[in-house]
Amino acid sequence: MGDTSTSATMISKLDIGDPLYLHPSDSSTLTIVSIKLKGTENYPVWSNAMRLALEAKNKYGFIDGKCIKPKDDQVLANQWERCNSVVITWLNLIWEAAKDPRWVEAMNKEMEALFRNNTWTLVDLPPGRKPIGCKWVYKVKYKSSGEIERFKARLVAKGFNQREGLDFGETFSPVVKMVTVRCIIALAVQNDWPMFQLDINNAFLYGTINEDVYMCLPKGYYSPDETRVCKLVKSLYGLKQAPRKWNEKLSSVLVDYGFVQSKCDHSMYVLSRNGVFIVLLVYVDDIVVTGNNIDEVNKIKGVLNLNFQIKDLGKLKYFLGIEVLYNKSGVCLNQRKYCLELLSEFGYLACKPIKTPIEQSYLITAKISKNQSVLKNITGFQKLVGKLIYLSLTRPDISYAVQFLSQFMHSPTDMHLQIALRLLRYLKSGPGCGLLFKKDDKLGLVGFVDSDWAKCLSTRKSVTGYCVYLGGSLVSWKSKKQSTVSRSTGEAEYRAMCSATCEIMWLLNLLREVGVNCELPVKLYCDSKAAISIAANPVFHEKTKHFEVDLHFLREKVGSGIIETVKVDSESQPADGFTKGLSVEQHKVFCEKLGMVNWFSYLNEEGMLKE
Repeated sequence: MGDTSTSATMISKLDIGDPLYLHPSDSSTLTIVSIKLKGTENYPVWSNAMRLALEAKNKYGFIDGKCIKPKDDQVLANQWERCNSVVITWLNLIWEAAKDPRWVEAMNKEMEALFRNNTWTLVDLPPGRKPIGCKWVYKVKYKSSGEIERFKARLVAKGFNQREGLDFGETFSPVVKMVTVRCIIALAVQNDWPMFQLDINNAFLYGTINEDVYMCLPKGYYSPDETRVCKLVKSLYGLKQAPRKWNEKLSSVLVDYGFVQSKCDHSMYVLSRNGVFIVLLVYVDDIVVTGNNIDEVNKIKGVLNLNFQIKDLGKLKYFLGIEVLYNKSGVCLNQRKYCLELLSEFGYLACKPIKTPIEQSYLITAKISKNQSVLKNITGFQKLVGKLIYLSLTRPDISYAVQFLSQFMHSPTDMHLQIALRLLRYLKSGPGCGLLFKKDDKLGLVGFVDSDWAKCLSTRKSVTGYCVYLGGSLVSWKSKKQSTVSRSTGEAEYRAMCSATCEIMWLLNLLREVGVNCELPVKLYCDSKAAISIAANPVFHEKTKHFEVDLHFLREKVGSGIIETVKVDSESQPADGFTKGLSVEQHKVFCEKLGMVNWFSYLNEEGMLKE
């Protein structure tokens, strides 16, 4: 009786914002959305309504896997099971899906792939072992135009029940860096190489696992009287080791064919033999291929199709939510569809647009100092900033604003939310803005670096901002608060130059692997004469004697002729926008220097950029 009373007391003390909190009205018979799912007819509307309803009740974590079952507290574990059961009855998707022939077809295709791949064998469960569960995950895949492409069903193992050391070991799996993607696109544009995209069907199923993993039988495909369980032979989506096993399998196939795995980016593979040069980039199961020989590219597609079931998507057009548009002079990357979905999600699709992403520093400081009220529900703010971080992959113009907001992810105020929503109004002014990659006279690296001293009022740390161009195309940029306090503007600029030099050294090594030997020294432009002097000579001893040893590698690179520091006027400094908010005119010039274009204003009737 005492244990029951204690459990009830613990549950009653749960905060209303806790995912494990259940309101007295949150019963399994409650209808949380008025829209009935009618197959493909209204799935997008129903799905969005269901997601919003679950988020309002702080229960969406049971769907996306972020709300994990507690292991150390049995009372909370039981409460998690109760909440999970209620959410399942609310969702009731498996029964609705089973009524729709398109979802049934998608489920049958998934099971056919699993059986064809010999993913598991049926065995009796060994004593002392517990099988992990499995569930169906449904998703509608869309084209870049927003049209429905196909309905996809996937059987997913409940990997959150796995125990480290027993049924999984190492889990890390590399993915290609976006800087690498931009460098290869710039290289392809410079050399007129075609770019192709491939997709591996059921990629995670090809990995072979070494651990003994047991899984419950998927419902609906075995007799209810079956007592055996699935012993996994191949990897399955949802397993903690699945990405790593797939990456190992793909890497072995590519290396056997003759590719060399990059040391700078382990998800880039280079093939160079007999005048043929091919570069292959891997992001989980999405692959981008480019090179100087189309026949060799087709051979590679054949080899991959022989080992895996691939989908040849043809010319690179839509990769990781990034749209790719071509014309004779170059390629434009943008995230227009993603940006419009973001505006629609937060109700800003019809807002009044503005011309700058963030106000100038003195205005921001004044507003934040006046309004210190802490935001009650931080989940929405965190979600918005997370989406803005992803959008900044092709929108360097919002990098500083996103960096500023990211500092307050765990303790935002109402004013921080207002600043984030103001950023949405800026995005409304040009959702189709993106980066343009075009040919240049020579393919060399150029860097620009700047800093804003003691920018953070609470820690007095400075902000580093830099951008690096390959030819005439922007390939790398960063806006970040420095890790230590600088005693002077010169020190802050010097630290920023060191960060930019690290990036340039990595880019030099990466480009060397793809056969590009950039002209040395690489020019690094800075508007601080003091920082340039420190980099060139051991001067200002009183101001620099406290510097960490690793900072002086910049002086070493300057002395060895790899880096050349050059003074630039502040007005001609493109990195200025990565350290502070700018005026309307300054921001316009900043975007032009970054090579940003609103490509939608240049589209012709065929969807290509006008000449």
